[in-house]
This record gives sequence, C-alpha cells and structure tokens, in this order.
Amino acid sequence: MFTPSISLDKDVVLEDERVLLRPLEESDIQYFIPYVLNEPDIWQYSLVRPSDEESMTAYVHNAVTAREEGREYPFIVFDKQTGTYVGSTRFYDIQPQHRSLQLGYTWYAKAQQGTGLNKHCKYLLLSFAFEQWGIERVELRADTRNARSIAAMQRIGCTIEGTLRSHCLTADGSRRDSIVLSILKEEWQNGKKEQLQQQLHP
Repeated sequence: MFTPSISLDKDVVLEDERVLLRPLEESDIQYFIPYVLNEPDIWQYSLVRPSDEESMTAYVHNAVTAREEGREYPFIVFDKQTGTYVGSTRFYDIQPQHRSLQLGYTWYAKAQQGTGLNKHCKYLLLSFAFEQWGIERVELRADTRNARSIAAMQRIGCTIEGTLRSHCLTADGSRRDSIVLSILKEEWQNGKKEQLQQQLHP
C-alpha cells in the first residue's frame, strides 16, 4: 500500500511573491498579541477564541505541542506586501493511512481579509499537500453561520459535502453545526489548481 511521505519533523517553508508560511514557533506569540488585544472579532466563529495574552500564549503552545506529538502542522503567515506577520493556519487530523488531512485553524488580521492573501496561502498549502505529501483528500470545515469563510472555501475550488449537526461545543459552551467541504487530488490535477492559480493574478 502506498504511504504518503509525511514528516512533521521536517521544517516546511512555503512561499510565493505575496506570502511566506513557515512553521509556527513558541516565540511567535509576540506577533499575535496585538491582534488578540485589538481585533478579537477575528475569532468570532472559531472553536478556540483567545481573548488575552495568556490565552493566546496557550493557543500557540498547544499548536506547537501538537506538531511535536505528530498530530498537526501549524504555520505562521507572513505578508510580503506589508512586511508583517498577519495570521496562522495549519494541517490537522493528518491520516497518512487514508492519505487525508484537514486544513483549518485559519485566521488573518482584518487588514489582510479580502485582499487575496488567503488564496495565495491556500494555493501553496494545497500544492504541498497533494504534490509533496501525496494526500488524496483535503477537508475543510466551518461554522455554518460563517458565510464569509464558506464563500472563500468555495472560491478556491472546494465542494460542499454536507452539514454535521450539533457537531461540537463552541468557546461559549453552545453547540454549532459544522459545514464540511473538500477538494480531492484528482480535482486539483484536473483543473482546480489552474483555476486557483489564475485567481492569484487577476
């Protein structure tokens, strides 16, 4: 049976002319503090909602620990246009035996939302997952109320598969419905990669 070549120990750096993604480190908390203090709405629909320096420090620590334990691969996002670190994203629920993973925990500073930066990030991440790690299926999820995020996923080529009702607990203790989307390696190879690539340079 084919086994994807996935190594979470190896540092992965992905970049193009607009953005650079590198492995998240504990010291990166310094770049996130201004956002958690000044732009709390970024995490409105997130299952984990850091609200101060302490909770953001825990957020980063948990992400880095998850990589060390071989469960996730978190990145920090650097916007080359502004010369600043502007967010984070990660691979998680990595299942080499099924050649699948989830892509999420994505957030960006408000100034970068709607600028096209997300498309550059997703292009790099999907290219790496399908072409370097040999992944066959990348899954994405979102709160069904998060219309902006769902629309962004559809624009990069994801297909809506359905809704997980009362799927999980939110940060405030309520339950949320989660929409499930995905993109397959075959779809990526047969046109979706080129479609997304064209969106990077409209």
